[in-house]
Amino acid sequence: MAEEVKLLKTWSSPFGLRIVWALKLKGVEYETVDEDLSNKSSLLLHSNPVYKRIPVLIHNGNPISESLVILEYIDQAWTQNPILPQHPLEKARQRFWAKFNDDTVRLFLLLYIIVYTLQFNKSIFCSQLIPSMWSVFSGEGKGGEEALLENLRVVEEELKGKRFFGGDEVGLADLAFGWLANLMGVFEEVTGLKILERFPLVICPPSMSLFCVPLKK
Repeated sequence: MAEEVKLLKTWSSPFGLRIVWALKLKGVEYETVDEDLSNKSSLLLHSNPVYKRIPVLIHNGNPISESLVILEYIDQAWTQNPILPQHPLEKARQRFWAKFNDDTVRLFLLLYIIVYTLQFNKSIFCSQLIPSMWSVFSGEGKGGEEALLENLRVVEEELKGKRFFGGDEVGLADLAFGWLANLMGVFEEVTGLKILERFPLVICPPSMSLFCVPLKK
């Protein structure tokens, strides 16, 4: 009996792209369901009733949500081309860098884009609903930019002398950071902050060409 593998995502979501890349690495065939987040489908709401967001992987009728959780599920469900190493220490390192991306680098980049898009307009929305974000990323200081660049420097140092975080093979951490290669052009255009030339190992070295694919439909 053929397996049912369905991926609920949006065409532009970096979290959905992680799952696309993982399934590609594993050679798993799957059906794509592109969600409209302004009008979420009953399938999405039923499959992820807690967060009601993408991505969701449905495997033989069983939904799995949250991108890093899905990546580990994929690695255990399909054992070819492992995403996580067998050694406990190396496995912990991969998980550490994947979490570092989600906790620091990704957050700073997304907030940086939001603030520059708002053109530093100190509206009631900005001052009351997101004051902490505003204080870090406002034009009154360079705290946000400096924090972002420092985080990227840390990652760049970790990647020196390596093709990937784990050495010669794509792993969990690479899939977590892969969205940088895919979206960096958009980020640089919106913010005017040049990242690629400063951190080529983090953003898109030749060995990470897997992630440098167009996002357009």
